[in-house]
Amino acid sequence: MAVSTGDGESKKEHCASGVVGICDFCRRAGAFFIIKGSCFRQDMPELERIFMEEYTFSQGKQMRCGYTTGSCAAAAAKAAAMMLLSGRRIDFADIDTPKGVRLHLETHEVEMTPDYACCAIQKDSGDDPDDTNGILIYAKVEKTDAPEDIIEGGEGVGRVTKPGLACSVGGPAINPVPRKMILKSLRDAAEQFNYSGSLKVTISAPAGVQIAPKTFNPRLGIEGGISILGTSGIVEPMSDTALIETMYTEINVQAEKGNKDLLVFFGNYGEDFTRDNLQVDIDNAVTCSNFVGELLDYAVYKGFESLLLIGHSGKLVKLAQGVMNTHSKYADCRTELFALQALFNGAGLETGRKIYEALTTDEVIKILKAENLFDKVMPAVTEKIDYYMQHRVHGKLKTGALMFSNVYGILGKTAHADELIKLHQMKRKDEDNAR
Repeated sequence: MAVSTGDGESKKEHCASGVVGICDFCRRAGAFFIIKGSCFRQDMPELERIFMEEYTFSQGKQMRCGYTTGSCAAAAAKAAAMMLLSGRRIDFADIDTPKGVRLHLETHEVEMTPDYACCAIQKDSGDDPDDTNGILIYAKVEKTDAPEDIIEGGEGVGRVTKPGLACSVGGPAINPVPRKMILKSLRDAAEQFNYSGSLKVTISAPAGVQIAPKTFNPRLGIEGGISILGTSGIVEPMSDTALIETMYTEINVQAEKGNKDLLVFFGNYGEDFTRDNLQVDIDNAVTCSNFVGELLDYAVYKGFESLLLIGHSGKLVKLAQGVMNTHSKYADCRTELFALQALFNGAGLETGRKIYEALTTDEVIKILKAENLFDKVMPAVTEKIDYYMQHRVHGKLKTGALMFSNVYGILGKTAHADELIKLHQMKRKDEDNAR
């Protein structure tokens, strides 16, 4: 396909076959790439649009990117505003995302009346496993006498009930970047059709009512639906950044509530064990996933006084070797320290080898107990966990950790763990008495 750059350069042959992302030629030509759409200049004839997709590289394979609920809301708002102001149906909306990617998105469920226009954009998460993939994000736009444009939340968009989030209490869970994108979409449409008045847009996601319980929203105090999210406008599959930002948000909520003592779990195992065995209220707990280093850093930054981490042995033992991201893709060192400490405490070479080659930490514990090594090895392991947690926070935060097994129960505790467990148990008693 011959394509002119439009800036005096000679035409160049361009073929989309095998191209990943935006090619150097189109970048120099001032082109944009479109998720599930085209890489093109706006002045390029329709037949010369070059169809391509954006990819990222994650976990050893190429993965297709998608776009956020925030991008969907902004595109729907722009299309609905254009239909209201022009009286003409709009089948596609173009928006520029903060990442610098232009999206060319098809409208669905179009409804036009003299008083308002409404349409939806379908969310596409690419290869990212996202519960919102495929749902419709709606925007209903109408004129208003208000001095400025208004954004409201409709069905399936959560309502904020607790302080500490980026959204106002009582308002819709539409984060700052999507809000900015939506307002820009409204102004772009108004300017295109010489409309000087204000517009009101209501963003809704009916499927969000059923999806919300699967998200972190209930824990964050967001009720009735999903959040309209996105900082770049683009979904990058398997993004660690999104998980870390979610953890930061949970910590921010606790800080805003005045909580000075964090209770943290890696995930559901820790929650279930604590609820069933420790008489501790887990409603104010934070989930860190695999990101212990970022957890400790941010807890210090936010001025917390203590942090208690309760975790399964398969995760927590990695901290005893200074590993602060416990995902297996970074380190699978669950048995090495157990084996080493067993050898230090009198185990024979064969026992050490069995521990080292064990497939699970429960199997390790079984061997240690059978060889009467458990009471010697476990204190050495928890001492190392304590050391590396304190090393990370530079002594600015009291830390404690409890290691458990679903088979054997509590396995070990660091020096301050019992003190912090009692602190959280007392908090639960105080809350129960206040009810």
